[in-house]
Amino acid sequence: MIKLLSVVGARPNFMKIAPLVDELKKFPTIEHCLVHSGQHYDELLSGNFFSDLGLPVPDVNLHTGSASHAVQTAEIMKRIEPVLIDYRPHMVLVVGDVNSTIAAALTAVKLGIGVAHIEAGLRSFDMSMPEEINRKLTDTISSLLFVTEQSGVENLKHEGVPAEKIFLVGNVMIDCLLRHREMAARSSLLDQLGLRHNGSGCLPYGVLTLHRPSNVDDPKTLEGILSAVSTLALDLPILFPVHPRTRKNIESFGLHRYLNKAETAIGAGITPLDPLGYLDFLSLNDRARLVLTDSGGIQEETTALGVPCLTLRENTERPATVEHGSNQVVGVDSNRILAAARSILQEPTRQFQVPPLWDGKAAPRIVAILRDYVALGAS
Repeated sequence: MIKLLSVVGARPNFMKIAPLVDELKKFPTIEHCLVHSGQHYDELLSGNFFSDLGLPVPDVNLHTGSASHAVQTAEIMKRIEPVLIDYRPHMVLVVGDVNSTIAAALTAVKLGIGVAHIEAGLRSFDMSMPEEINRKLTDTISSLLFVTEQSGVENLKHEGVPAEKIFLVGNVMIDCLLRHREMAARSSLLDQLGLRHNGSGCLPYGVLTLHRPSNVDDPKTLEGILSAVSTLALDLPILFPVHPRTRKNIESFGLHRYLNKAETAIGAGITPLDPLGYLDFLSLNDRARLVLTDSGGIQEETTALGVPCLTLRENTERPATVEHGSNQVVGVDSNRILAAARSILQEPTRQFQVPPLWDGKAAPRIVAILRDYVALGAS
């Protein structure tokens, strides 16, 4: 019996682990333990994602909760160590680049347990990003590195990682999207928002998401972004599912004037929404004319959907979304944001490429490699 333990903690992790959970169920000789660190514990950011994705109730929930980076990482390590000692997995699977990722990986390696990092090799080359620190350190201590795009392979090789550890397998986030796209199309959200009537054609609209500390914790930066987007929203209604941290800062900085008051009727301006479940959010993005975001995962999803995306950062760790897909990195300057958005809206819609191996089959590739690796180690 092969024993695997996977760790999720934050909203993006759930989409990445769901296809792997489904694939692992196909093999009676694999026993799988799903651990939720509790890094995202809010029902809007965590609970409804499990139901939307058909994920089982986690075998273990560490209930870590919110804290500073150091405290949260340390608390996850403290709480997961006895779980690893008791379960004794052959390998620990970690996904993405959040605090749960590095905490679980570091704890496992110190106990002599191998780690497989899913979504390895991505680099923004910006060490001020906590995610960059997490992903680089996790890659350094992992036994298997599963990579989503060619840039990840090149980054790891440049860092001296042996080629036999690196596997270009595609993108489990896109596996998840392709499996749920038809179901998401049946969401009633667009009808509720008055964007679509009786399932027919959709009014044009844009989507905004903001959550990175560099964008939402600085009043001047946040106001600059909201000012630019509110100007854009005079011509194209913008839907804004607001992260709790972002909503709190908008209120404390006195920036709520940039948002519409009503959350049900769509008109000119930025319409704030509560955080959405996976299916509703996928439905919203799939029909959007334009998406503005600082999220790495949304850069990937819009590329797969063929929806133009403006990344409100000065860099991206996912260059395939720019080279192959629909993404442009425009930074946080108001004039650049507006100019790029208006340029997109003036162009006719067009087809975009999808990066190689983003075909919905990353999870089977990963599980096949894991089975061979563990079997070889046991022989």
